[in-house]
Amino acid sequence: MAAEPCSSTSSSSSSSLRITVERNPSESRLSQLDIKCWPKWGCSPGRYQLKFDAEETCYLLKGRVKAYPKGSSESVEFGAGDLVTIPKGLSCTWDVSVAVDKHYKFESSSSSS
Repeated sequence: MAAEPCSSTSSSSSSSLRITVERNPSESRLSQLDIKCWPKWGCSPGRYQLKFDAEETCYLLKGRVKAYPKGSSESVEFGAGDLVTIPKGLSCTWDVSVAVDKHYKFESSSSSS
């Protein structure tokens, strides 16, 4: 059974894809997720157009990002020490002000119930 991400706002509309940020998760939460075994990815400061074809969970070791989801007037900021979940189907622009180094994991479609 796949775990559903916790969110204070639940909506059935697919147009309201939301990036969720868990600030400074505990060491036990990180080890439960086995984050140190996830692949790593990094990028230098700049603007990046990204499309997520699968849900991604990532833990930022370094960096600072302001993400602008396509079709939304709001931005989401996250950085070092944050655990971030990006929903499948989201297109956004990442404005990276401090170079990013992160662990990441994509949810495989086979894990859905």
